Amino acid sequence: MIHSMTAFARESMSTDMGTLTVEIRTVNHRYLDCNFKLPDSLRSLESGFREQASKALARGKLDCFVRLQSQGVTASSALNIDSARLQQVLSAAQQIAELSPESQALNPLEVLAFPGVCTSPEDSEKALQQSATALFKQALDSLRENRAREGEKLEQMILERLEQVASELAQLRQQLPQLMEQQRQRVIKRIQDLEVDIDQGRLEQELVFMAQKADVDEELDRLDAHIAEVRHSLNKGGPCGRRLDFLMQEFNREANTLSSKSTAISTTQSAVELKVLIEQMREQVQNIE
Repeated sequence: MIHSMTAFARESMSTDMGTLTVEIRTVNHRYLDCNFKLPDSLRSLESGFREQASKALARGKLDCFVRLQSQGVTASSALNIDSARLQQVLSAAQQIAELSPESQALNPLEVLAFPGVCTSPEDSEKALQQSATALFKQALDSLRENRAREGEKLEQMILERLEQVASELAQLRQQLPQLMEQQRQRVIKRIQDLEVDIDQGRLEQELVFMAQKADVDEELDRLDAHIAEVRHSLNKGGPCGRRLDFLMQEFNREANTLSSKSTAISTTQSAVELKVLIEQMREQVQNIE
């Protein structure tokens, strides 16, 4: 299956600490380039996310955004107060107050901020990380499905263009003998119009030389071979974008040679049409993984 490098996926889920959302978007790139924006509480998951992405994707620029929207304090996210530790802090504060009557009254928020007095459930952060890991995998799977659907469309468009290229080449092959004969007759007619005596043997040699220079059978054979190779790569599937891009360059090179050897308007028009089709394929190939 062919995968596109352009896709988007978004997944959300409710957790005890709020609504967790994972967004992943990818665009075409020469290699796999991953960028993550995570909340501080999930920063430690980045290496794991990166490893999952590298296993699932071969190429593309990936941007991942993970957001946690708090929904207020819940039973599981409520703060726990260590009564024994709190009593120690209050007793120490009372002793200070007795020794220093001018000291200010104790602020409750300062007491809560004292180390060990107020703690959150130990497993709350771990549970959040587990949820984020599962949600990222879900979003990554969704992204791959989207890339596969888009890749199927790209494959179809390329195959349609290949059919048009093959049709253009078939017509050109059919026209070549007639075009070569027309070129030969034009040269002979021009010589006859000059009304000069020439060596027929030398004339035939020049005509053969001109025919060889204008012969495009080799270019047509190479273009046919490139068509077969593109179809083979698409049928094989997997990450084949780089190979297809190389084949598009070869397509264009043969089309340019075909144009340079053109001796008739019809051949030039065919070469231009081929270049247009090749460019359309190349634009689609740029998005294939």
